[in-house]
Amino acid sequence: MAVVATVVAGCANPSHRAPVEDRSGRPVGTSTEAAAPDSAAKPPPPGQENLGKPGYYAVKPGDTLIRIGLENGQNWRDIARWNNLENPDRIEVGQVVRVVPPAADANGVVVRPVLPAARADARTAGGAASGASSAASTVATPAPTSASAGSAPSAATAAPAPAAREGDDDVHWTWPASGSVATGFDEVRSKGLSITGKAGDPVYAAADGRVVYAGSGLRGYGNLIIVKHNATYLSAYAHNQTLLVKEDQAVRRGQKIAEMGSSDAERVQLHFEIRRQGKPVDPAKLLPSR
Repeated sequence: MAVVATVVAGCANPSHRAPVEDRSGRPVGTSTEAAAPDSAAKPPPPGQENLGKPGYYAVKPGDTLIRIGLENGQNWRDIARWNNLENPDRIEVGQVVRVVPPAADANGVVVRPVLPAARADARTAGGAASGASSAASTVATPAPTSASAGSAPSAATAAPAPAAREGDDDVHWTWPASGSVATGFDEVRSKGLSITGKAGDPVYAAADGRVVYAGSGLRGYGNLIIVKHNATYLSAYAHNQTLLVKEDQAVRRGQKIAEMGSSDAERVQLHFEIRRQGKPVDPAKLLPSR
């Protein structure tokens, strides 16, 4: 029997799990040499023709769509849709997936995130809002695709691509919690700020945006909320006690979105990250002085 080594980052519910498969196909108790003929017959992981191309990502052991989305500044549901994943809960080591919208240019720079899909949904469903609902119903487990819903309101009044990119860095930030900073940003040890507080203290959205993830499916982050603000920025709010928003929900700067806690942490704290095109940046350089 072929061994399938599955790596799972635990989720809020089973449908959010996105395990990674090892497709070696080696039978239990046999040597590599003995399994070689069988292994050679196995097809390569999907997407190998795009390996190394800008805008594509090769899945590593331990990856989930949630983590891939966070690391690339995208909604994990969008990635599932862009790659036509019939079951977005399962990806394979070595599989190559698109991590930028089909509307990206040759260098992988986003021109207009999700807009073509949103327009297509609007045409097939008779309007932008119903188009979002149609896209949501077509994505396989675990839940509806939020990308089209998030983009649908802008589809009807979409500006030309260059104008759509203007102001992507012009985000009006506010502090996500009132406590003091216990741990500052460090690219190696801390990808964000650790803000102190008491269990149940409010956690606020740091800027206007849309929730692209709310759950506990990313190991080390506990109860996590990820908000996408535009094509450039995401923010992440980890270790919460209670989540007060759902995926695909629009939020406003300063809106209470969670209650501080210690999930997957040694003490009560808010771990707060800002990511620019998937890369962690120091939030203290973007947040207002206080």
